[in-house]
Amino acid sequence: MLNIIVAQLAPTTISTFTVDYLVIAGGGGAGGTNPAGATGGGGAGGLRSTVTATGGGGSLESALTLSPSTNYAVVIGAGGAGGTTGVGAVGNTSTFSTISSSGGGYGGAVSSPNGGNGGSGGGAGEYGSASTGTQYQGYAGAASVGGGGGAGGAGTSNNNTSSSGGQYGGAGVSVSITGSSVNYAGGGNPGAGEGNTYGGGDGDYPLNQNDATDGTANKGGGGGGRWSSGTQRNGKNGGSGVVILRYPDTNTISIGAGLTGTESAASGGYKRATITGGTGNVSWS
Repeated sequence: MLNIIVAQLAPTTISTFTVDYLVIAGGGGAGGTNPAGATGGGGAGGLRSTVTATGGGGSLESALTLSPSTNYAVVIGAGGAGGTTGVGAVGNTSTFSTISSSGGGYGGAVSSPNGGNGGSGGGAGEYGSASTGTQYQGYAGAASVGGGGGAGGAGTSNNNTSSSGGQYGGAGVSVSITGSSVNYAGGGNPGAGEGNTYGGGDGDYPLNQNDATDGTANKGGGGGGRWSSGTQRNGKNGGSGVVILRYPDTNTISIGAGLTGTESAASGGYKRATITGGTGNVSWS
């Protein structure tokens, strides 16, 4: 009799891996003048992170456990446009897989002075009310010629519009997911506010000089507010968001069509992907 031995194949094992993330939404646009007065700065985009610090005073978030050869959605939120004679626009949401960060709130104008709620709240124009940020993403914007909120602190008010110095946009946070400490997600200064260091835009400085700035691209900063004694000036735009991913150097990412991004060389046991624009999928091998 012929004995036939059938070998049993071992089941295929798919090894999961852990991904740390920094997900920042687009910052809010500042209010515009119509034509005279001072406007509020835009709020920073919401910030969620598993490395160094996260937004809104929360505890660090938990890394995601993912599988190879599986698509995960990514959206990079654009910054909100600055207003013309009214409020700015809210920033756009950024997402990675199940993680979503909310766009920054708009800055208030003179005709519509209240700032808008968002990932971080937008600052108010003259005599306007404060706004709120999103829990564990960002802080509130300030009232009455207020700075937009940042991921690391609330905006403050520059009620005296003859004073042009000082940072009134809320502080951002410093995150080291790339291997170096980088400042992200600062709120925009209001009209007549100068000196922003976390990616938020500066307001006009000195008072009658047209030098306000947009929030920094891929840092989610709020747009800078305006001041004018008679000339109509558009509020400045919020900065776009970003998604940065850190994962074991034994894995390699594929960045799909519709997304703009790069993968770093291996360093310290990790690779890092920085995705700066678009909508699409990523996967790993």
